[in-house]
Amino acid sequence: MNPAPVIGVLALQGAVAEHQRALHAVGATTRLVRRPAELENLDGLVVPGGESTAMARLAASTNLMPAIREHHEQGMAVFGTCAGLILLANDVADEAGLQGFDRIGGLDVAVRRNAYGAQLDSFEEQLEVRGLEAPMTAVFIRAPIIEQVLSDDVEVLAEARGTAAAVCQGNLVATSFHPELTEDTGLHRLFAEIAESRRSRRRPALSP
Repeated sequence: MNPAPVIGVLALQGAVAEHQRALHAVGATTRLVRRPAELENLDGLVVPGGESTAMARLAASTNLMPAIREHHEQGMAVFGTCAGLILLANDVADEAGLQGFDRIGGLDVAVRRNAYGAQLDSFEEQLEVRGLEAPMTAVFIRAPIIEQVLSDDVEVLAEARGTAAAVCQGNLVATSFHPELTEDTGLHRLFAEIAESRRSRRRPALSP
């Protein structure tokens, strides 16, 4: 029997406890991450939503973002939700508040922050997600839009309102929405499988 994947949750901002709950529900072991040393021996890392500029600033004092990037390059899987998507994206259209601060990068998409609207424009939508058996409820809160997929290596897992809302590239997964705010743990299960496969460098197949 394979040991449970060890998945960190970046604990600077956002729905940290909710991500932990979802990961525990799919059999993963979790660890809170606030500094680079806590990244050691992780199979995966969740970067929650929150305010991307605040997260980048909070991480700067410990060089946490470059450390996450280095661990990902060594094989650690990363799952970014909402602000986490912004921090993973290689291209951020309105990055003024992020200039001068490190991001993680590595995901070949172009995003625009808060493009679905302000807090009052938050909404829920049922999405068909590739790799999941049933539609899931997606919660969008001041969500970024994926304006463009920049590489054929990026798989679009789900769309909302005509644009990509969940994507996967190798062992990077990212969503515009907050999967942790519902009882549906399908995306966390998919990510845990990707993180677990890190040990053998084998990517699990997605359902057609």
